Amino acid sequence: MERRNSFQRFVKLLLAQSGGMFEATAFARPCEVSRTTVSNYLSVLEATHVAHVIRPFSARRATEIVTAPKVYGFDTGFICYYRGWLALRSDDLGPLWEHFVLNEMQAALQGEPVHYWRDKAGHEVDFVVKRRGRPLMAIECKWSANDFAVQNFRAFRHRYPEGESIVVAHDIDRAYVHDLGRIRVTFDNLKGLIRRLTRKAGERA
Repeated sequence: MERRNSFQRFVKLLLAQSGGMFEATAFARPCEVSRTTVSNYLSVLEATHVAHVIRPFSARRATEIVTAPKVYGFDTGFICYYRGWLALRSDDLGPLWEHFVLNEMQAALQGEPVHYWRDKAGHEVDFVVKRRGRPLMAIECKWSANDFAVQNFRAFRHRYPEGESIVVAHDIDRAYVHDLGRIRVTFDNLKGLIRRLTRKAGERA
């Protein structure tokens, strides 16, 4: 019973912090278990698809985050519940949209890994998809396309220049492209993103 209570506490804390960087030691004390047990709990949630564990993409560069995963809960309803959100504020829509996009990506990719990218200066790209024989696809999730700023893509493409840079937003009806300095960014809706993810190599979106 004691171990069951610890596991339930871990699930509640994880969902409340969903979408953040995961560090097992931060959960060990409040759950009253070891760091190893916390890692085992997370493995169970990942295996049962209660949580998506998104690991960092890196070419092992000294300036990049290379080990710390981000963890996302499977259901936005549970996330809202454990965060105590009875009514959504405008600031809540972006994180929930990011969760929703990830769920749809995972379904479309059928087990192919999704990563995130972050450097030690704090630049971050929400999702990175690396597929055999294809350049890297970098994806930023924004509730509104007007919320996008190019700095994170710029930092990522400085290191990895080849591939598509995509902003997926709920308020885009039709895809369009902006050249922002040396960065070409495609703005698209979720349906368009899924088409891009599932197209065959060499096929145009």
